[in-house]
Amino acid sequence: MAEGFTLEKFVFKMLLRGVAGIVLVVAVAYPLDWAVWRLRVAGGGGMGTVQVDMFTVAELKGGKEDYYPDGTAVVNCSRSLYPQGGNSACWWLSRHREVTEHY
Repeated sequence: MAEGFTLEKFVFKMLLRGVAGIVLVVAVAYPLDWAVWRLRVAGGGGMGTVQVDMFTVAELKGGKEDYYPDGTAVVNCSRSLYPQGGNSACWWLSRHREVTEHY
């Protein structure tokens, strides 16, 4: 084996490269997602709607909560990987259809 080579150094280098790669992919993916979304919006698409269930949550004594249903609502969303234009991504909102408002 080479002098100074240890398994710990090798594993640390590989983990560091992996984290750097993930950061690079995310840093490139967001602006690319925004550009594609803007092109879709300019072409008349890029936005969608999802029907969600609305709940109001009241905090009670002892750390308990009481949920009050507020019906359903149609919420605007962006058809993109990340939230764009102040709206949640449609794929995420369609998987999380319960919206709560705490007071």
